Amino acid sequence: MGLEIEREEFADEEYRRFAERLRASIEVLEEILSRPGFGDGPATLGAELEFSLIDRELRPAPCNRAVLQDAAHPHLTLECDRFDLECTTPPVALAGRPFTALGEQLERTLEAARDAAVRHGARPATIGILPTLAAHDLQSGALTDSARYRALSAGIRRLRGAPFEFRIDGRDETLAVACDDVTFEGATTSWQVHLKSALASFRGNYNAAQIATAPVLAIAGNSPLFLGHRLWDETRIALFRQAVDERQDADPDDWRPARVSFGNGFARSGALELFAESVALHPAVIPVLGDEDPRTAARSGVPALAELRLHQGTIWRWNRPVFDPADGGHVRLEMRALPCGPTMLDMLANGAFLTGLVLALAPDVERTMHAITFGQARRNFYAAARDGIDAEILWPAREAPSPRPVPALELVPRLLPLAQAALVAHGVAVDEADRLLQVIERRVAARVTGARWQARTLAAIERTSSRDAAIRAMFTRYLELSASGAPVHEWPLAT
Repeated sequence: MGLEIEREEFADEEYRRFAERLRASIEVLEEILSRPGFGDGPATLGAELEFSLIDRELRPAPCNRAVLQDAAHPHLTLECDRFDLECTTPPVALAGRPFTALGEQLERTLEAARDAAVRHGARPATIGILPTLAAHDLQSGALTDSARYRALSAGIRRLRGAPFEFRIDGRDETLAVACDDVTFEGATTSWQVHLKSALASFRGNYNAAQIATAPVLAIAGNSPLFLGHRLWDETRIALFRQAVDERQDADPDDWRPARVSFGNGFARSGALELFAESVALHPAVIPVLGDEDPRTAARSGVPALAELRLHQGTIWRWNRPVFDPADGGHVRLEMRALPCGPTMLDMLANGAFLTGLVLALAPDVERTMHAITFGQARRNFYAAARDGIDAEILWPAREAPSPRPVPALELVPRLLPLAQAALVAHGVAVDEADRLLQVIERRVAARVTGARWQARTLAAIERTSSRDAAIRAMFTRYLELSASGAPVHEWPLAT
């Protein structure tokens, strides 16, 4: 988040001073981004992987701090709830076999977490939402014992002024539940890809990501169950939006901007407008001031802009810009919509497809944006999250009328060659691109994602078992198959 958080209560004057520092930071950021050569350098990829800890009974294991301490790994960090952790990676060049390199880094970190978790009767699970969660697992006591998360919780509750009420309407089932904290956020775990390239390419990449995310998400779903209910293929998307929403009684057409959103439009000029929009639209949650005055620091180099980074960390767009002052500074694109799991190979394939499709669409994204409205792109995103491989995607056409509805299972095979060519054009080895995108191709042919495997296996077992027993049996099979490393399209389906 850019600053150490050591307390969770703040005075009104601190919120006022923080708002002033944010406005100054936007002015300074505008000057920095206009500097010749800012952010230049080779394109790179980075990643973050959130995952859950489970006990011997397949229930959430609230021991993240103990596991973190025992693992003592520099790329392992705490997450929102006591049963969550996160792996991060140093960036790798977008050349050769970058996804393999990211996967190897993450596997080493996961192995360190696995070794440490065993000493606490736990193990990692890579799945978008733990299917064995119960409502009592997500009450206030689940929040990670950290001033950062206590401050986040207190800040959101201060703005909201009421308990959190969740309603998710699935295709067959509906869930309505209430909670008094932001701990439902911790029920969701994701696989996030960071793309850093020249600043001049940011706008094109960002707008391309807003269009590309939907078809990739449709074939990547892995979060169909929450609190015993079969909901969306990516229930994580619906749940996370409500878990940190400070708007009481908000509906989908609410005029108040959501802190978790698909955004408010295509980028018109570049990264600066997205940072400025976050400052203008959203009040501060954690008003911690750093020691550095951004205007003074900018005179002698690249300032940390710690307050802006802290604030930006409390605005969760599914695709968002990240300012990083390290090594002369840069702005990168963080693509946050993909779920954790089922296997490392599946996640790397999803990341390669999304990265390649963004790079493929970006050069001609201006024309593409004329053929699809932002509202239609946003509609695609939520349709993909809800319906998965059954989603109908509105895709730009070269002739009117545009866009045109295309079933996801027809659209994805058309997009894979574009993604492959773009990855190779940007220096990714042909065998790396082919190996990963063939996973997506075969997933389409099998009509199986992690979400569909879970749902179909659950339905088969549930014919002779209760829902709770079937969930446990399904999750047992999932963990065994996930540990094998075989991609989900190769997993046997229950009949």
